[in-house]
Amino acid sequence: MGNRWLDYSALAITIIGAVNWGLIGFFELDLVAWLFGNLTWVSRIVYALVGICGLYCLTFYGRICDGE
Repeated sequence: MGNRWLDYSALAITIIGAVNWGLIGFFELDLVAWLFGNLTWVSRIVYALVGICGLYCLTFYGRICDGE
């Protein structure tokens, strides 16, 4: 129960990353690169954070199966 804020934060960041990939796929618009520059240190941190949150969201499957 104490990690609920972490779950919601990771899910929100993962959804933002998914929207960015949708924009890339449909419109060839990389919103992160547009906002922060193409592979600057800030954009690389954003990409890494989205990737880490995506990996963390994989733990949701185990918790769903456990009935939590």
